[in-house]
Amino acid sequence: MSAEGTDESSWALDPEDESGAVVAAVGRQLKMWREAAGLDRSAFAERMGYGADLTRKIESGTRIPRPEFLDKADEVLGAGGKIAAMKVDVEKARYPKKVRDLAKLESEAVELGAYASIVVHGLLQTDEYVRALYGLRRPAYPDEEIERLVSARMARQKVLGHPAAPLLTVVLEEAVLRRPVGGKMVLRGQLERLLEVGSLRHVEIQVMPTAVEEHAGLAGSLQLMRLKDGTTVGHNEGQLVSRLITEPKEVQILDMRYGMIRAQALTPRESLTFIEKVLGET
Repeated sequence: MSAEGTDESSWALDPEDESGAVVAAVGRQLKMWREAAGLDRSAFAERMGYGADLTRKIESGTRIPRPEFLDKADEVLGAGGKIAAMKVDVEKARYPKKVRDLAKLESEAVELGAYASIVVHGLLQTDEYVRALYGLRRPAYPDEEIERLVSARMARQKVLGHPAAPLLTVVLEEAVLRRPVGGKMVLRGQLERLLEVGSLRHVEIQVMPTAVEEHAGLAGSLQLMRLKDGTTVGHNEGQLVSRLITEPKEVQILDMRYGMIRAQALTPRESLTFIEKVLGET
């Protein structure tokens, strides 16, 4: 599956990702505050209401603390807001670097265009749909990693609610609408979400019927982002790879293909009617 689906293993060992160092530094600071307060790990965990093993993992930098954990630790250790203030850095470290980079580009775009051939595009996915996708990933992700990636995917969607939200156009293959990822109820929720988002003035969703013979998107999914400075970049997703495309000639090819895909698909109005039909059959 594409990176909008379940395969994001290329993010796991990114040598440029500084998040591990941030988490480790927060863990060391927390340990220093605990020891300065004269508390061993068990006593601290008891006052916190969390397990001692969780505290050990956080202090060793192998587990990312949640905001509420840091708030409670600040209170228990009398840190006067110094521990709670680390939530900002931890929140950034919670998501893989390539997710953060993609989210940054999406937030800087005036127009986002995407063709999704396998699963619903990430900016349109429901929480349940995302969780089901990551649950299908093989080799399997640990539960903690699934939650981390689900949070990252959902955080990207904040761009749609921004006052200066970009124009979002998405073309979905008919098969995407019919694939019961997560089961019938999850799919129904996802189809309802598409109808909801598709009614927004800055969002246009189109469907590419399976019966269409002429098709410019058979090479796979793609994404284009037109930025505020006038440049356009592409984003390509595939097995084990999530790649940003900035070479002008390559971007031009993607732009040409996407224009053809939109012309070959149903109109936005026809598409919403089509999605309603599929929902009624699901």
